[in-house]
Amino acid sequence: MKKNYRFVSLILVFIVMFTATGVSFAEPVQTDGNIVGNWIGTLKIPSVELRVVFRITKTEDGLFKAFTDSPDQQAYDIPVDEVVFENSNVRLEIKSIGGAYEGKLVDDTTIEGFLKQGGESMPLTLKKVDKVPSPPNRPQTPQKPYPYNEEEVTYENKSAGVTLAGTLTLPRSEGTFPVVLLITGSGPQDRDETVLSHKPFLVLADYLTRQGIAVFRVDDRGVGRSTGDFSQANAEDFAGDVFAGVEYLKSRKEIDPKYIGLIGHSQGAEIASMVAAQSQDVAFIVLMAGLGIDSYDNLVLQDFLSVKQAGASDEEAEWVRNWVKRFYAIPLEEKDDAVAKQKLLDLYAGIKEEDKHSAKWMGGITLNPDYAIRYKLSFDPPPFLKKVQCPVLAINGERDVQVPPKENLQGIEEALKAGGNQHYTIKELPNLNHLFQTVQPGGETDYGKIEETMSPIALKIISDWVLEQTTGKN
Repeated sequence: MKKNYRFVSLILVFIVMFTATGVSFAEPVQTDGNIVGNWIGTLKIPSVELRVVFRITKTEDGLFKAFTDSPDQQAYDIPVDEVVFENSNVRLEIKSIGGAYEGKLVDDTTIEGFLKQGGESMPLTLKKVDKVPSPPNRPQTPQKPYPYNEEEVTYENKSAGVTLAGTLTLPRSEGTFPVVLLITGSGPQDRDETVLSHKPFLVLADYLTRQGIAVFRVDDRGVGRSTGDFSQANAEDFAGDVFAGVEYLKSRKEIDPKYIGLIGHSQGAEIASMVAAQSQDVAFIVLMAGLGIDSYDNLVLQDFLSVKQAGASDEEAEWVRNWVKRFYAIPLEEKDDAVAKQKLLDLYAGIKEEDKHSAKWMGGITLNPDYAIRYKLSFDPPPFLKKVQCPVLAINGERDVQVPPKENLQGIEEALKAGGNQHYTIKELPNLNHLFQTVQPGGETDYGKIEETMSPIALKIISDWVLEQTTGKN
């Protein structure tokens, strides 16, 4: 969910919530003291305090290994790529956030230093503790051993010079299988679409594979074990990665090439539509919280509904809607990056003078006027949807404020009809949010505070529909 805090881009949690696994080790050097253990400190940022945890161990080979957690935002097991400890000086590099913690061991229980990222340096004193906050309960996360086969694979997007890495899960029965390729939403995400210690794509893959459907989930380019630069890619580039994934699946003897489908979540649903509109190899697609209206209109609606959910009055929410219309229009209309950036800064600086009462809801909206943002804001799904002729399942949660269901499901249906596609199913699922978690009436709406990763109802609807397309039964 979008967070309206100015400090979001400076702290490690929000940036790394979509990172993948993979850790490198550093050789120990001659040192004073001992940094092996659990360390915890608190970042003090205006209006909020956030705990940061580092867990440092040493392997049997004498190599340092570390992970970091941010328990207040439910982000755990974030790899520390390099641990350097020499003459009491400590450096913990975290490449996924483009930053590092640098400090000095002042005694056996204290490290004094700074968390550095993006030109910012925030003081952070770490204390050694016996126990660190435990990850939140995620009862749906599957545990090994699995009753199916799991294989780590890589494949090439040759036209882009990118190597993609993923996990293919296959039922253990005889014969060939239908398969779905999972496509993540916006932002750099790992193959499990990890967010706030939830792993929605792992849960979905486990459920579907147990029903006899093979599943292929992949790290985004530049994430985890996939190469490339995520920041320089747009939707067309990601579509190219999916095309390459489909080609790879066609080469597998375990896969029935007549039944290769795509399941996309959020922006991944847009990518699924783009690919299906151009490929005869895609047998069906599932759109989970996919856009049916253009991105600009959806972002404005998203901000309006989000602040209302957060407690804004009707008057305040309307002020926000009018303000973000102007804000998002700037990178669309002004093609010079430097000019667009200055216009954004000027508009943002004028908030307090415009409406002090309503401005509190605009605490930290940031938008860089680069090509990728312009492309996202100008993206219009209906032209692609009109070209999709394979069967489509479009589902959305009733409580989704990021991709509001009424407007977007209606837009999807109208586009499919206009294109002559008669093989579609549209469902709005009661009490589910953008991640398809169940939101209890009057209950918690924060993704990280909800224990459920994905509604069993949503899982069954997807599985039954896919089986109906591939076997004629569910």
